Amino acid sequence: MDKHSRKEQAIEFINNMAPELKNISRFLHTNPELGRQEYQAARLLTEAAARQGFALEKNISGYETAFIASKGIRGPKIAFLAEYDALPGLGHACGHNLIAAMSWGAAAAFAAVAAGQAVSYLIGCPAEETSGAKVAMAEAGIFDNLTAALIIHPASGNNVGGTSYATHPLQVTFHGRPAHVAGKTDKGVNALDALVMFYQGLKPLQQTFTRPTILGGIITKGGTAPNIIPAEAEARLTVRALSSDFLEETVLPAVRRLASGVAQATGTTVTAVHYEPLFKELINASHLMTLFQNNMAQLGETVTVLPPADAGGSTDVGNVSHRVPTLHPDIGIGGGLVAHTPEFAAAAGSDYAQERLLVGAKAMAMTAIDLLPE
Repeated sequence: MDKHSRKEQAIEFINNMAPELKNISRFLHTNPELGRQEYQAARLLTEAAARQGFALEKNISGYETAFIASKGIRGPKIAFLAEYDALPGLGHACGHNLIAAMSWGAAAAFAAVAAGQAVSYLIGCPAEETSGAKVAMAEAGIFDNLTAALIIHPASGNNVGGTSYATHPLQVTFHGRPAHVAGKTDKGVNALDALVMFYQGLKPLQQTFTRPTILGGIITKGGTAPNIIPAEAEARLTVRALSSDFLEETVLPAVRRLASGVAQATGTTVTAVHYEPLFKELINASHLMTLFQNNMAQLGETVTVLPPADAGGSTDVGNVSHRVPTLHPDIGIGGGLVAHTPEFAAAAGSDYAQERLLVGAKAMAMTAIDLLPE
């Protein structure tokens, strides 16, 4: 069977799956679960995969809600990455309910039409919004022998290309000595003063870097009472750059030097630890981008090609892309949307978005079919 015929079969297969895929998406949207707690989502997806004859591995890389579902024994190995964690207080304001359904639909359709000539994987990837299961999975080599990894993200329009920021969140804690704020003899050592000085130094520091860099943060601990000199003050920072090498070798050392200098100047001590792992920058494989564009065109969709340095947000898919050719485009679910907002959460549950997930599943399955041997 030629690839064109397989693609037609995949489209029909996904059309027949439409009620199931929409139900999965809507269930996840109605029952949002935070990272590492996505028990209902993982069960729903693994049960669906088992019904289609996929072999299952669970509890992957230390994540109870991570799984690998596979079907096939030889040929190209194509992974469709499912995300399904939600955001605190916002639910599925990043559209992971749609991602899970799209990836499952694509994996099932590809397995059905590959006819034993490929291996189709649905890889369940928890906690993308926090600790990023794909980081540990990549370090464990889970993606190393794949031909390609595919995932589509909901957005305000259809896009392909671009990148993401590498990020390695940092917690900075200054340690002083407590005292009564009106004490006559012991004035203590004010850790909050040190932290505020450090925080005020971040913006000037950011301006010294020769490449795009983001330094943002919040004060998470500033003291216990206004009449007690704070003995400990803490901030959590998001530290981002377009290159993980530049981030690790230039930006983060500079932030640590700033903290050490402030500590020395204020008589405090300081500790700095990473509270979440390194998310590397995303590398979109050019050959997969071309295939995706062509397949979206066959589905009647236009796609905007983003410049290579066009970055938005951060994702642990970046860590996958450093191991295997990866495609991470966007599919539009409504104009003017901004992720991580109530408006995006509402859009992700809309009837329109449920139709759009079918387009995404088809485009991914078709792109995988292009990777089959002639």
